[in-house]
Amino acid sequence: MVNYKKNRSLPVFKLVSLQVSLKAQSKEWFKLEHWRMPRKLKWYIVIAIIVVMLISVFAFLPEKSVAPSNLISEKTDDSTSSQEELAPEPQEPTEPSIIDTLTDLAKPILEIFQKTPGIKDAHTINGTVWMKVAENAWAYYEPGSGVDPDTGLPYTNNLHCTYFTDWDLGSYIQAIIDAQEIGLIMYDGAWGSVDRIDKVLTFLENRPLNQYGYPFQFYEAKTGLEYHSTLYDDEIFGISDTGRLFVALNNLRTLNDAFAPRVNNIVLNGRSNYTALVPNILNYVNSRSTYAYYTSSGFASFWPQQLEAVPSTILSNILNSENLTSYGVSLPTAQICCEPLLSSLFELDNGDSLRLMGLVNQVYLACKAYYDATGKYIAPSEGYNGTTWVYEWVVAPNGEPWRVTDFWFHPLENARPVVRYKVAFSFLALFNTTFARNMVVWLEDALYEPMNGYPDGVDSQGVRYERLSSIANTLILDAARYALHKEA
Repeated sequence: MVNYKKNRSLPVFKLVSLQVSLKAQSKEWFKLEHWRMPRKLKWYIVIAIIVVMLISVFAFLPEKSVAPSNLISEKTDDSTSSQEELAPEPQEPTEPSIIDTLTDLAKPILEIFQKTPGIKDAHTINGTVWMKVAENAWAYYEPGSGVDPDTGLPYTNNLHCTYFTDWDLGSYIQAIIDAQEIGLIMYDGAWGSVDRIDKVLTFLENRPLNQYGYPFQFYEAKTGLEYHSTLYDDEIFGISDTGRLFVALNNLRTLNDAFAPRVNNIVLNGRSNYTALVPNILNYVNSRSTYAYYTSSGFASFWPQQLEAVPSTILSNILNSENLTSYGVSLPTAQICCEPLLSSLFELDNGDSLRLMGLVNQVYLACKAYYDATGKYIAPSEGYNGTTWVYEWVVAPNGEPWRVTDFWFHPLENARPVVRYKVAFSFLALFNTTFARNMVVWLEDALYEPMNGYPDGVDSQGVRYERLSSIANTLILDAARYALHKEA
C-alpha cells in the first residue's frame, strides 16, 4: 500500500519493500531579519564613521600657513595673462597632512554608499548590464559567503543557515554551470568550475545516508554530515529536492561529458537506489503541478525510456485545466508557482520550451494586471517571508490565485507575498518590458547594494527581506545567462 502525503505539491510515498518513509519536505524556521544588514556592510559603516570623526577632529588642529606665492591665481578674462604668470613657483615636496591621509583612507570606504550603476541607470538593458547582474548574483557563491571555504558546500543562506538540502545543492551546481558559460569563473584552478564541481561530486559519492540508504533532508555545509533538526526525524527524504538535483546533474554531464561517468554512477549505480522511485514518478501523470513537472523532468533525464512522456503529460494537464480569471487575465486552475516554472524554462531542454514560455507569459501578464489594478507589484515564488519558509502561489492548490501557504498548504491569511528579485529579473530577461524594468528599479531603490548576492525582496507594504539565499541568486544567474545568450 502507498501512503501519499504532500511535498512541494507532490505526493510523498512510503515504499514498504524498501522501508523508506518519504515525508514532506519543509524548511527551518528562521529568525526575523527584516532590517538585517550584511556583516561586511556593518563593518564598513563602523569604519567609515570612525574615519569621518577623525577627520572632523583633526580639521580643528592648526596647520602650517600657506604663503601667497604658493597659490595659483584663477584665470581671468585679462588677455595679457600668460601661462608663465599663472604658473606656481617651484616648491619643496611636503608631507601630506593628517587630514589628507585620513581622507584618502576614507574614500574607498565611503564609496560603498554610492550605489554602482544598476538597471535604473542603464540607458538600454544590454549585455553589459546583464553581465553586472550576473556578477552580483555570483558574488553569493564566493568562498566564505554562500559556500563553505573548507568543504566547498553551499549554505541555504549566508546569514544563519549553514546547512543545505539537495535542492540547494542542485542550485549550486546550476549556478556553477551558469557562471562558467557566462565567463565569470575559470575552468581550471582553485575555485574554478572543475574544482568546485569536484568538491560537490566527492560529497555526493561519500555522504552519510539514512538507515534506508537515502539522503538525509539536511546536511551541514561545514562538515558534510547530517544536520539534525528536532522538527524532523532521520527518515525524511525530499523527492522534489532530488528531482531538482537531477536537473542540475544532467545539465552538468551535458555541459562537460568528462563528468558524465561520475554523475551516472551517483544517480544510476550509486549507494541510493533511485531506480526504485521510478514507478512512483510514473504516478505523476495525472498531476497539474509545476513542481511535479520540474521534478519528473529531473528523473526523466536519467530514466528516459520509462519517464520521457511524464513531464509533457503534466504540462498538458496544466495547460488544459479549466481557467480562472484574475484581473482580466486567464490562468489555468493548476498548482502554479514561479520557482519551478521559471527554473523549468531556463534549465530544461526537453522540447517544451514554447509551451512553457506561453505559460510564463500568462503569469507575467497576470502580475502586470495585478499591478495595474492595485498599484502594488507582485512577483511571488517560494522563499523565506521573515518568519518561515512559504509558498507564494500564482494559483494555489485550492484553485485560488495569489495565495500564500505554509508547507502543508495551510493558508497564511496575514502573509503578504514578497516581490522577489529573482522573479522580477526573470521577467526582465524574458520580456524586457517597461513594467519588468520598473519593478526591478523599485527593488533596487528599496534594498541595499548587492555586495554578496541579491537579497530576497520587498513586500507590498515596503518591508524589506534582506536574506541572501542560494535559490534566489541561482535563478537570477539563470535569467542573466538567458538574456546574454539571447543577445549574442
